[in-house]
Amino acid sequence: MAGEDEARAEAQAAHEELARLREEHRDLDNAIEALERLNAGDRLQIQRLKKRKLALKDRMIFIEDQLTPDIIA
Repeated sequence: MAGEDEARAEAQAAHEELARLREEHRDLDNAIEALERLNAGDRLQIQRLKKRKLALKDRMIFIEDQLTPDIIA
């Protein structure tokens, strides 16, 4: 039972992190879009935001893979 509870808690924590990462990813997307539309941001700043956004996407994919059960075909 303790193992199941621990696994459930880990899965819940992963889901919460995933939700937070998705929100941050959306926020970055909106910020990049706004900076590009207004030409207010310099290219370096936009590039840094895009790099951060890509890192978030990589982390989200990793977490999603951890949450998806392995299916042996």
